[in-house]
This record gives sequence, structure tokens and C-alpha cells, in this order.
Amino acid sequence: MYQKEIESIEQLISKYFQGIFQGKAELLRQCFQDTTLIYGDIKGADYLKNVPDYLEGVQHRKSPEDLKESFAMKIIGIDIMGKIAMAKLHVPMLGYNYYDYLSLSKIEGEWKIVNKIFTHV
Repeated sequence: MYQKEIESIEQLISKYFQGIFQGKAELLRQCFQDTTLIYGDIKGADYLKNVPDYLEGVQHRKSPEDLKESFAMKIIGIDIMGKIAMAKLHVPMLGYNYYDYLSLSKIEGEWKIVNKIFTHV
């Protein structure tokens, strides 16, 4: 029933992974809705940024690709209900073992990340 939507979300997440891995802030910007907040827990320290601040950080760090890391990011699961969805991702990079939970919404016919929470374990 949702196969086409899952494929669209997988394409969005693929672009998200590529943006993170290659350090391409413009590609990442296309994945997020403008007012998205990003909240995380990194070794017990709180992390809270809006999209512009998050993208600035991505632009000013060496990317996993630049550091010759192996690409190991993957989708763990996607749950869709109408025009909303949740995606759970494993995003190991830069010496961290991140897990992302993305809230997604279909806005004007296109899936966008509307909230991101993550943790390092």
C-alpha cells in the first residue's frame, strides 16, 4: 500500500546520507523543512540546533569521505501513516555510533525531514 512512499522516503534518506557523508550542506538543506530542529545527546551533552546552524557545522568540518571513512550508514526501519512517517537510521561516522530518528512529513507532494533527534551509543 505504501511501497511508492517508502521508495520516496528511501530516496530522501539516501540524499541525507550522501550529504552527511560527503559534507554537502546544500544537498542536506534540500532534505529538511525550513523550521526543523535537531536535538541530540552526544556523550551525555545536549545538542540543539536549527537547520542553518547545523548546516554551517557540516560545512566547517572534515567530512567522513574526506577522512577516508567507510560508508556504513543504513536504514533500520520506516513507519508510514498517511502523510507522516518515522525513520530510524544507524549513522556511524567521525568516531561516533549515531542513531537518528527522523520525523518526516509529505509537504506539497515531497517528503521532508521535519524533526531530527539522535544519540551516540
